Amino acid sequence: MNKTRWIVFVSALCLLLCLSRSLPAQEPESLTLKKAVNLALQNSRELAMAKAQYAVALDTARVNRAEFLPNLYTGSGAAYTNGFPQTPGGAPPSVFEMSYTQSIFNPPLRGQLRAAEDRAENQRLEMENTRNAVIVRTATSYLELAKVRHSLELLRTERASAQKILEVTRQRTESGVELPMELTRGELNLARIEQRVIQLEGRDEILSEQLRDLAGLPSGQRVDVSAEELPEGAAEPEGQLIDLALAYSLSVKEAENERSARQHILQGEHGGYWPTVDLVGQYSVLSKINNYDLFYNHFQRNNLNLGVQIRIPIFAARTSANVALARSQLATAEINVGAKRRDLRLDVVQKVRSVRELDAAKEVARLDLKLAQETTGLTQSKFEEGRATLRDLEQSRLDENEKWLAFLDAEFAKQKAQLAVMEATGQLAKVFQ
Repeated sequence: MNKTRWIVFVSALCLLLCLSRSLPAQEPESLTLKKAVNLALQNSRELAMAKAQYAVALDTARVNRAEFLPNLYTGSGAAYTNGFPQTPGGAPPSVFEMSYTQSIFNPPLRGQLRAAEDRAENQRLEMENTRNAVIVRTATSYLELAKVRHSLELLRTERASAQKILEVTRQRTESGVELPMELTRGELNLARIEQRVIQLEGRDEILSEQLRDLAGLPSGQRVDVSAEELPEGAAEPEGQLIDLALAYSLSVKEAENERSARQHILQGEHGGYWPTVDLVGQYSVLSKINNYDLFYNHFQRNNLNLGVQIRIPIFAARTSANVALARSQLATAEINVGAKRRDLRLDVVQKVRSVRELDAAKEVARLDLKLAQETTGLTQSKFEEGRATLRDLEQSRLDENEKWLAFLDAEFAKQKAQLAVMEATGQLAKVFQ
């Protein structure tokens, strides 16, 4: 019996090993910047919520519009009466009835409808704003992850150079050529590099998880990214960029739509002093229960009423209050539009100038890196000729790596500023379409 169990166990183990080998290994996902953005737009929960809210706003406007469309109702019922034959609602008892209502002229209700349509448009703008936010967040995570991985490669090379320098310094210290303080300084430099490597490795994990979450990729799957350049979107004059931003700005459009909604509400409330006109109709089949035909000399079973219902306001204190409220709300909306325009103008000026400043900083970092590379090449030549030590060569490589890291930081800072300008001027859709 024990032998049989052992054979079954070994067979099951072999089967599991065969299945595990037959399963394909999870390969890393290779992403370009545009592919990552497209995946993020397809899988974004925030964008899905914004679309749902836009649908709610459209349906709300449809509810308001329904008052101006034909509304037909039918039904029946039963009730006990004793005495005068009428139903609890006051209508005569009927076996079947049908009613029709449609608002023809109702300015307050019409103003509410137009305001709801303006606010539905605002929800569409919010959806577009959410889409832009998803693009910026995905592009920023992608570009930073590429920078972090490039920086990690440089730091690991720098760590190797620092270890070589430390070994040389230790030998020179043991020989009495260097002071012990130099050995401590070398150990400190190596420890700082190790600290930066650990920090960047942690940042790599966080950014990879963020990018996987945005793109809808399986958790734990490695994502391969590459360094990419953004198109130069800030080459136009500052004045043209400000005009583009004012024409595109979603926040300004939302404020203008809210102002339009307030204007429609005010116009509608002013119309509250005028009569309202509704088209009404009713058809009913009366019943003879409770001797209804005996209460009236002439009983007619089928009845049709069709006409216009007009309500004329004589004294409407509520209308005056609504007009005053709508006027004050419109004044607030006007102030908000002006404030949005001023804030946008200042914000775009700051973003455009930030791009130019960071572009200048990137150029300085590039030239600094170029100088460090030329210095390393010169030191390499001296080392091959015996006029420089290994320590000098590795120190030169350390300096070059530091300039590389500074250049990558400057490049990423400029890319973030470029994304901000693209978002403000409506260029994101053109770049990531």
